[in-house]
Amino acid sequence: MIKQKTHIKFVLFFGICLSAFNSYGQNLQTYIDEAITNSPEIQKVQFQYEIASEKVNEANWLPNTEVSAGYFVSEPETRVGAQRARLSLKQMIPWFGTISARENYASSMAAAQYEELVIAKRKLIVSVSQSYYNLMANKAKQEVLEQNIQLLETYERLALTSVEVGKASAVSVLRLQIRQNELQQTKEVLQQQYLAEQAIFNNLLNRDNDMEVVVMSDLTIPAEIDIISEENLKVHPELTKYDKIYESVSQSELLNQKESSPMLGFGLDYIPVSERTDMTLIDNGKDILMPMVTLSIPIFNNKYKSQTKQNQLKQQEITSQKEERLNALQTMLSKAIYDRNSARISYDTQSKNLKQAEDAEEILIKNYETGTIDFNDVLDIQELQLKFQINQIESIKMYYIQSTIINYLTN
Repeated sequence: MIKQKTHIKFVLFFGICLSAFNSYGQNLQTYIDEAITNSPEIQKVQFQYEIASEKVNEANWLPNTEVSAGYFVSEPETRVGAQRARLSLKQMIPWFGTISARENYASSMAAAQYEELVIAKRKLIVSVSQSYYNLMANKAKQEVLEQNIQLLETYERLALTSVEVGKASAVSVLRLQIRQNELQQTKEVLQQQYLAEQAIFNNLLNRDNDMEVVVMSDLTIPAEIDIISEENLKVHPELTKYDKIYESVSQSELLNQKESSPMLGFGLDYIPVSERTDMTLIDNGKDILMPMVTLSIPIFNNKYKSQTKQNQLKQQEITSQKEERLNALQTMLSKAIYDRNSARISYDTQSKNLKQAEDAEEILIKNYETGTIDFNDVLDIQELQLKFQINQIESIKMYYIQSTIINYLTN
């Protein structure tokens, strides 16, 4: 029975692998889809993108049509009669290509806003995945503690038997019981931490804090090392966003050039004329209809010159911001790769340590069969095994948390 429980104790509790994600990946993917659907943050950015897209339709506009009417209080006399009133209609039209320039500028702004939507979704996926891995690690630690508690109960029964035959002291039994109490306390603390992390996870999915989250607790680090393409980092949405913003400034400058051009105006004046009764004339009382053409010339164009200078400075600023962000993302990627490699090294070390601790435990069991077991050594070995198991769980959690960062940056 001791050998059977000892074997159970060394079952690995983590078993995720990015290349074999099907065991629990479907579960996580379901949560991710739910988070993207329900997230107020995603909905907010989605609305911002839709507003930016709608501004393309808004760009297709003309200045207001001007209609005016006037009545001559003192009617001016002309050769063919007195002018009674004046009706005017005028429409200004932007320079050729101005409306297209407006639409192109609005489209470039919408494209930049779309990158924000992509970034927001990626960040949410990272947050949901990392919280999920925290829950999995917590669950695995609880299972490890429970199995260690059960094993200590087995050792306690052996110690009681040894006390009865005079091969151990009652102190050994008490130490085993104290150790069980400590592990039970640690397990209960983990249960509270699980509830806190579960609330965080549910908030990411925008649902009730106390909803149960079903997670797997069978993980391992994959043997294969995935190839990381750092070239993909250069087309990351956080960087292409700056390209889209740069393009929007270029379109803004084209629009500025168009708006600095003259505007054409077309109009029509209509003046009704009264007939003269004192004589008969050709065109007597004929109304006046006068087409008009207006040209609006921006002579004082310092505004447009200043806007051009501002656009040039904005593009330089955007270029600097992109370079700064690229450096930050490269640093983040390098750190994530190194930390993930460190997690793999730690995992391998803990596996070796667990194997050696298992060998030591088997020696103690054989000693018990010859009647020379030392329960102080049993406690020491059990404590070491638990330490190695917990460290192994932490290593696997760190591996996958760093993997989410790497996937965020390179996929």
